[in-house]
Amino acid sequence: MEAEWVILADHVDSINNKLYMIGGGWETMTVSTLPTPHNLAVAVAFSVPWNETNQVHNFEVEIGNEDGQPVAHIEGQMEVGRPAGIPIGNSQRVQAAFNLGLTFEKLGNYFVAARIEGRESKRTRFTVLAGGPLVSQSMS
Repeated sequence: MEAEWVILADHVDSINNKLYMIGGGWETMTVSTLPTPHNLAVAVAFSVPWNETNQVHNFEVEIGNEDGQPVAHIEGQMEVGRPAGIPIGNSQRVQAAFNLGLTFEKLGNYFVAARIEGRESKRTRFTVLAGGPLVSQSMS
């Protein structure tokens, strides 16, 4: 099994294995304050080979900064059956959607990594940039 893609969006839903996405495909987030709350959505497509169907698979999605510090971590399991009539040997795509309310503490580069059974399968990156004068807010 492998992750085919990881896409960032403003919002994403997976309904009947179809993605419904708003503001998808971005790689730069512009902020005017730090820390800054931001809604971040992640869509991941997994390809499950014929011989790995009808088995439970563990997956993880991690968001972290360039220093390797975690920002968010999602864990789950999936099991894909073989639908009636699928040709022998065909892989199946399973799509997952995660909508997260995160707080970003600093500017810089970040990553989103999809792992299967603890092994990284796909990674994408994004950057948090200052848009104009940056205002620091104290957390009370």
